[in-house]
Amino acid sequence: MKLRYRLFLRRKSVFYAFDNTTKTFQSLKTKDRAEAERLLMAMNEAGRQPAMNLGLARVYLKHSDPLVSQRTWQHVFDEIIQLKSGPTQARWKVAAKDKAFDLLRHRLLIVTQAEHFLEVLKKGTVSTNAYLRKTHNFAVDMNWLPATVIPRRQWPPIHFKEKRAITFAEHQRIIAAEVNAERKVFYQVCWHLGASQGDLANLKGEDIDWANNTVSFFRKKTGVPVLVHLGSDALNLLKDLPSEGPLFPYMARVRAGDRATEFKQRCRQLGIEGVTLHSYRYAWAERAKTAGYPERFAQEALGHNSKAVHRAYAKRALVKIPSLEDYEKRAGQPAVASL
Repeated sequence: MKLRYRLFLRRKSVFYAFDNTTKTFQSLKTKDRAEAERLLMAMNEAGRQPAMNLGLARVYLKHSDPLVSQRTWQHVFDEIIQLKSGPTQARWKVAAKDKAFDLLRHRLLIVTQAEHFLEVLKKGTVSTNAYLRKTHNFAVDMNWLPATVIPRRQWPPIHFKEKRAITFAEHQRIIAAEVNAERKVFYQVCWHLGASQGDLANLKGEDIDWANNTVSFFRKKTGVPVLVHLGSDALNLLKDLPSEGPLFPYMARVRAGDRATEFKQRCRQLGIEGVTLHSYRYAWAERAKTAGYPERFAQEALGHNSKAVHRAYAKRALVKIPSLEDYEKRAGQPAVASL
């Protein structure tokens, strides 16, 4: 039987394998003839006995990792969840229950093919795509996979839904319709501070400095300290809240998902679409940019370290940029008409 590959010595004394079928060259990346011949023999053996390749691979891998023949994708999910904590762990627990993963969770890692991943992605959502990527990368980093299942560039792109800020008119309608006093004040404080719902829900009376009219806290997501100066409207709202302990006792007790659901139900009742509690952050950033609020101050108030993050939040803001001529007149430096 004619062998598919034959040895070929090209320039710089590097050995190549010539494919008699495709008429192409493949570098063996060695100058040692004995090593090149061993690699070539392995390539020809693999071509003659493709059915035995996976079995041989399992034998070799089993000696280096005894669990290779038992480890499933559910095992990967369980290990990731154990390494997480707090809200991140809760999100992973929910993500692992995605029905799309039922096609994969009991499959051995060693026998997983790209087609299996693509089938899961077709059945799943944007969240499925995001969490499957993370799970796959975790398995590769832990050396539980001999190679990537889908190359990084071949993953289907993640397309998130368009996010927008809540308008002042929509905010007023929500406040007018809200019958729960604590939730009403919570939404009003969201409008004034622009903080995330989790950070606001856990605010305490001790976080407010009445002497300097500021509120300070650490962002739960990033641990970044945030210091916000309060206006008169925000101060009037906070004066009626507890001076010690949680400002919003009920909102601090419930899960983030419950707070989001309550807000969504109110919006659905009013016919408001496309907004969530996080839309208050977009609204605050857009208001700041429209008003000409310095970007570094907005970053500090929103708790961001990167300018790119704030620009992403405020990308929809409408800003009237004056002409250079107006700026020159305001600075007392009229433009030179001619040289």
